[in-house]
Parts: sequence; structure tokens; C-alpha cells
Amino acid sequence: MKILYETEAVSTGGRNGHVQVQNSPLSFNMAVPKEMGGNKAEGVNPEQLFAAGYSACFGSALKHVIRVKKLHMASPDVHVTVGIGTNDEGGFFLAVEILAVFTGIDQDTADRLANEAHQVCPYSNATRGNIEVNVTARVE
Repeated sequence: MKILYETEAVSTGGRNGHVQVQNSPLSFNMAVPKEMGGNKAEGVNPEQLFAAGYSACFGSALKHVIRVKKLHMASPDVHVTVGIGTNDEGGFFLAVEILAVFTGIDQDTADRLANEAHQVCPYSNATRGNIEVNVTARVE
């Protein structure tokens, strides 16, 4: 495997701490969601960051598939929902729902493109077999 790019983030204080992403303007406070017992007024959580990264990465995977197939169409919007819950062993798990929203194509083509993007997306490849990920496509 050939690494094309790498980055580093440093976290201090965990879910109620602070994160600095090296060599970038990203520096922010973290906050536990209220649903998980948090009471901090401002901050982001790891699930939000994972959803943002997965959404952007899956969108790029879709653009790649569309380009390879030489289709001329607008880039689809990608909605990613990340959930966290408890498992039977006393630990935690993640679940992801991906919705790719297309315009100007038929549903079968949208389904195929979304499924192909799921095969090439680095986030999908990293999570495959580890967490539940459901991919759907919608045409508007």
C-alpha cells in the first residue's frame, strides 16, 4: 500500500476536551452529547466528525465512479447519519446510514452508483465488516 497523504490530530481530555489537527486551522472543543449525559454548552463530538468525514469521502467516491463511467451529471448530495449505542458486552458500537441523493437519473442507475461508491470509498472499506453501514440512493 502506498500512502498518498496523512494527517495527525491531537486530543486532550477525550470527549469533553480539545482537539487540534496538525498543519490545519482545525482546533475545537469537544462535548459529550446530552443524550449521553453531557452538559457542555458548546463543542462537537466524535460521531459528528465521523459523519462529516464519511459524507465528504463518500461524495468523492461517487464523483470518482461517475467520472470513470464518463457520466455527465451533477454531484449527488450525501447524507450520513452516525449512531452510537451500547452492545451486549458492555461496550459501544457505531451504526451508519448513508443516503445519496441524485437528480436527473433513474433509480436503478442511482442504486448502482451508490453501491459502486461503497466499494471504493476508503471509509466504507475501513468499516466493512466492523460496523453496520446501510447505503441507499434516492432520486429527486
